[in-house]
Amino acid sequence: MLAAALLMSVLPANAPSALQAGADLPEAIEVRSHQGADGTEYKHLLVRPKEVKEGEKYPLVVFLHGAGERGSDPAVLAKHFFPAMLSEEYRERFPCFILAPQCPSEERWGSLDWRTGEDSGEMTDPLAAVRELVHDSLEEFPIDRDRLYLTGLSMGGYGTWDWTTREPDFWTAAAPICGAGNTEKAAQLKDLPLWVAHGDEDNAVPVERSREMVAAVVAAGGSPIYVEYPGVGHDSWTPAYGTPDGLVAWLFRQSRGSGNSKTQESKNQTP
Repeated sequence: MLAAALLMSVLPANAPSALQAGADLPEAIEVRSHQGADGTEYKHLLVRPKEVKEGEKYPLVVFLHGAGERGSDPAVLAKHFFPAMLSEEYRERFPCFILAPQCPSEERWGSLDWRTGEDSGEMTDPLAAVRELVHDSLEEFPIDRDRLYLTGLSMGGYGTWDWTTREPDFWTAAAPICGAGNTEKAAQLKDLPLWVAHGDEDNAVPVERSREMVAAVVAAGGSPIYVEYPGVGHDSWTPAYGTPDGLVAWLFRQSRGSGNSKTQESKNQTP
């Protein structure tokens, strides 16, 4: 048993469903572009809070998609995560800016190659471009720099582990879903609030990948929350993001200097 908050959960009955391929983007989503250091143009989605009040600052959520959403059509990025985040309940409860960048075909977010298990060690060009996008966004929008959240699924879970191990002090909290990381770098995350989720029947990214990272963070002195969904395959993001008082609610409770302790959160959280 991992020495972390292991929460065995079931699928919520009212989890938002994914948007269908070819569906029009919801009105709240803006399609924008940003450039990488090499001049490559990348697309990303932007969502602003339902109401931006003068003088107030809002959390930023960066969402990294999976391998199936790579390419040049940014509309596919709304397939996952957004059905939950754009629901009326979430829009009211969790006002925030959301950035969802798109990775080009045949590229990936993290330096860890899921096919070979080898880690190049270098930040990939797409992730470096997102890093610049985030820093530019901090200057463009009224973002609360004490509430910067990173999450991603599958390939985006790899990217979430990757980016946080490189810059653990930049992020307020992170939530890698059915991803994998380099366990040799996991000690960098011992002080970062983490919520990790995976389905125990995932045939695309084995559940052992999340278990290994969580165990490595725990061994370094961290207290990540780990949720493993019984009977769930490569779709653990649906219950993870779609449970109203689960991952997303926890994420928005994290704030630098607020007194929130990841250890206290782990002990108090219930499925």
